[in-house]
Amino acid sequence: MNELRPNIVVMHCHDLGRFLGSYGYPTVRTPHLDAFAADGVRFSQAFAAAPQCSPSRAALFTGRWPHANGVLGLTHGSFAWNLQADEEHLGSRLQGRGYSTAMVGVHHESLAQPDSALATRLGFDHVDTSEVLAAPVADRAVGQLDLLASGARPFYLQVGFLEPHRIPGSRDPDGTMGFIGNHLEPDDANGVTIPAYLRDTPSSRAELAELQGAVRHMDIAAGRVLEHLERLGVADNTLVMFTTDHGLALPRAKCSLYDPGLEVALIVRYPQRGWSGGRIQDALVSNVDIVPTLLDLLDSRDTTLHGRSLLGLLDGAADPGRQEIFGEITYHDYYDPRRCVRTGAHKLIANFSSAYGFMDPSGSWNRRCIPKVPTAGATAYHPPIELYDLRDDPYELTNVAAQPEHAAIVADLARRLLSWMQETRDPLLNGAVTSPMHTRTVGILNAQGPSRAFD
Repeated sequence: MNELRPNIVVMHCHDLGRFLGSYGYPTVRTPHLDAFAADGVRFSQAFAAAPQCSPSRAALFTGRWPHANGVLGLTHGSFAWNLQADEEHLGSRLQGRGYSTAMVGVHHESLAQPDSALATRLGFDHVDTSEVLAAPVADRAVGQLDLLASGARPFYLQVGFLEPHRIPGSRDPDGTMGFIGNHLEPDDANGVTIPAYLRDTPSSRAELAELQGAVRHMDIAAGRVLEHLERLGVADNTLVMFTTDHGLALPRAKCSLYDPGLEVALIVRYPQRGWSGGRIQDALVSNVDIVPTLLDLLDSRDTTLHGRSLLGLLDGAADPGRQEIFGEITYHDYYDPRRCVRTGAHKLIANFSSAYGFMDPSGSWNRRCIPKVPTAGATAYHPPIELYDLRDDPYELTNVAAQPEHAAIVADLARRLLSWMQETRDPLLNGAVTSPMHTRTVGILNAQGPSRAFD
């Protein structure tokens, strides 16, 4: 097979952040992905375009920011956000370049539709979203690899695992939603790691043990896919990428623009190109960079994409990488528009509503993990601007935006953020963004006809 056209496998999961042994969490047992990292290229400073599921995946698979590609919120149910009609998914781009394409497991980057409709819209020869739990998804991925590897064309396989997303189960404490559902077990065999932005309490330890168990389960499924590539003899000419959509589903992580919400694992291996050996790449990168990288590898480019190619970084060339990364959230559970810019030293967050200080991603009435800040809890609300000095405050616990000595940094980052919003035509600059639910509800009201005049 042509060396310039490798097979491509992208594995992604929900809500992982960088919670892997290879990213410095020794209590998280992930031997398969750790071995993969030791044999690939691990990006230590990779970030999502958005800290929630659908917008981040839409950026990952289109190479364009969520506010431009149309997915400003969740794509399932009555949320119903969708890619713009002219947006092209990675599957479609590769299908058009002669690849056999297949998707199994989690799909969450465009409007939820039957598999046949997704195949047509996104450019897949085969789509199977009937299972999303890691074990049966791995079964389907292995089956697809058997078919794809026997063909004459290079292939693209997209594999999505639900775990470690929160999953309700009968063992959940009253008023909570945990991580283990009815099919997983907690894992504290090596202890538990409490992220530094959370309080260390018995309840947080119990919840983190559940999370570690879910991550371990996902790792086993990912390992099955990796092992099958070796068994088929196609691993050397297959570019394998593992990543996730955003940070952990914990308070002040998922659904926030703090680093714990935007940080993602990103591991790439392509032995035939030399992307191997356990190299660590420390440059700032965004998941919006993935599609441009894959197109660049295939000697193809698209100037409408917002990401930048990582080909030089992966090849080991001298490349300074990005000077800053951007992040955004508009809708998730509710409307709470925020934008951010992050350099190696500072993070500036612009809040466009006076919503709560953080959006709680726990899906629980009773929160088992409690963040260290805000100390005011549910009575804390967004300030217009937040600034964090990441050198002294890596967990973004102290907002220094109002301190006079940081005025020049605030001004510089605010200019950069505004310029990015203008250049990418962020609709937030024109006022409040309305949701598909708003359009639907107005349509229902209008369908009832004009109201009767008051007497």
